[in-house]
Amino acid sequence: MEERLQKFLANQGICSRRKAEEKILQGKVKVNGQVITELGTKIDPEKDEICYEDKLVSNQIEKVYILLNKPIGYVTTVKDQFNRPTVMELLKEHGKRIKTSVVPVGRLDMYTSGALILSNDGEFVYKITHPKHEITKTYQVTVKGTIAESEVEQLKQGVDIGEYVTKPAQVRIMKIDSEKDISRLEITIHEGKNRQVRRMCEAVGRKVLALHRSKIGNLNVKDLKLGQWRYLKEEEVGQILRYMLQ
Repeated sequence: MEERLQKFLANQGICSRRKAEEKILQGKVKVNGQVITELGTKIDPEKDEICYEDKLVSNQIEKVYILLNKPIGYVTTVKDQFNRPTVMELLKEHGKRIKTSVVPVGRLDMYTSGALILSNDGEFVYKITHPKHEITKTYQVTVKGTIAESEVEQLKQGVDIGEYVTKPAQVRIMKIDSEKDISRLEITIHEGKNRQVRRMCEAVGRKVLALHRSKIGNLNVKDLKLGQWRYLKEEEVGQILRYMLQ
């Protein structure tokens, strides 16, 4: 069955679909020895020979889906220009790195811990990260001071985080510790703006002291220690795809 060249490359875990499109336009992809520069090009994976940056791309790849409990101090990228530790350094199996190349699905900033999915399934990555496929993310948030119910209501209704008003969120107070002068919240959103939860709390005058993503859709990391990961089961992958808001 024919499919677009950039989709094939993404599905093989070579790179994201967007990156594949860039490489095609740059003349870095060949089909049957011919350089391709048209994004509309379709190929038959069973018959055509595809080369990406002069390396043959096999159409036989085992799809891998990983759930990681990211610690603070790691950046969510494959490589970092500033040589900071990346989440890829945590992916070891029996003392060795896993055999296939995976990429992070979405992002967590360096100072946020918690649930992160990684995969070599380009179509899965595309579906999960595309804005039209909104999936819920749940965060455990520690803020400075005693948060007021009025502030919680603001977060629920949506707040201005700078040229953008967030959509309604689920927010509940988990604990207020007067002695430590902190409040703990659970916030569930289905958007993915940069540093969104931190900016939401700042919008109501609360400084975030700690931030942990506990769930993506219905997947949680409560049974994983920080820095640990596990493979997702086939049914879990199906569940998270069905969990996306339509």
